[in-house]
Amino acid sequence: MTPLRGRVVVVTGASGGVGRAVVRELGSRGARVALIARGTTGLGAAAVDVGVEGGSAQVFEADVADYDQVRRAGERIEAEMGPISAWINIAFSSVFAKFTDISPDEYVRTTEVTYLGYVWGTKVALDLMGPRNAGAIVQAGSALSQRGIPLQSAYCGAKHAIKGFTESVRTELLADGSGIHITLVQLPALNTPQFDWVLSKLRRHPQPVPPIYQPEVAARAIVYAAEHPERKEYWVGVSTAATLLAQRVAPALVDRYVARTGIRSQQTDDRPPTGISNLWEPADETRDYGAHGAFNHRSHAHSPQTWLSQHRGPLLLALAGAAAATLATLRRPKR
Repeated sequence: MTPLRGRVVVVTGASGGVGRAVVRELGSRGARVALIARGTTGLGAAAVDVGVEGGSAQVFEADVADYDQVRRAGERIEAEMGPISAWINIAFSSVFAKFTDISPDEYVRTTEVTYLGYVWGTKVALDLMGPRNAGAIVQAGSALSQRGIPLQSAYCGAKHAIKGFTESVRTELLADGSGIHITLVQLPALNTPQFDWVLSKLRRHPQPVPPIYQPEVAARAIVYAAEHPERKEYWVGVSTAATLLAQRVAPALVDRYVARTGIRSQQTDDRPPTGISNLWEPADETRDYGAHGAFNHRSHAHSPQTWLSQHRGPLLLALAGAAAATLATLRRPKR
């Protein structure tokens, strides 16, 4: 375990949603947080949140789709704040629409932000951490990195790419015996502003596929992964575990189930789409959206499954011990 108190931690997508919840969690642990995003209002409010929680923060405005901007931000962070101990990639954007309704430019932009943003963040982190041979890189993934669903082809494609990319980099680090670790945190549906500010071409307002979790559930898991980055990946939420396991066992059956339920379950009749889009410009340039979306009343604040995922080693040992004790009891001769 590497406690993050006093250490420099970079978070992309820090101004809202999961990124915003992560920087608050880091602040509560006394970390020195470097905030990367585009929206100046959201970034400023996030920096205040970190201070309120007990940490310190500096703002570095950058578009993660642009490698040069990410590189300059990373170099400034090390020059102004000190050596980076952990780099957390969260920033993304997307389009809610059927594949045939998404333009080539929209697809390119989604891929540049959501996939290449992680690639550039990882590259900059490795370049800066390399001379010290120490550090952690955490990728905020998704259950959709292994299970595509309708209306999110651009996002699912990018998340699948992130998983493959991360596995490749991890094997290279292992082959080199590197002291730098990279891990992936697979997240469930979350109550974040993404459903208010991601470009939507749907007639009804998009929503997360239930069950929905609060972003703090993801934040606690991501910060835990930054402190314990040796694991290949972590699963967050029972729905993530169920999705990934079902995909391994019966992927064709899951195809049919998602085809039948996936479109309706991602839309709500409560209100129409907002008409806001952060694909090309930040939605939080003049407004602070915070961490939460519009589904607080339907969201879970805790996930027992996440604790089990993080402590599976001791849990398996305890189960093995219990099984051995039971077996020994059964083998005792009866008197």
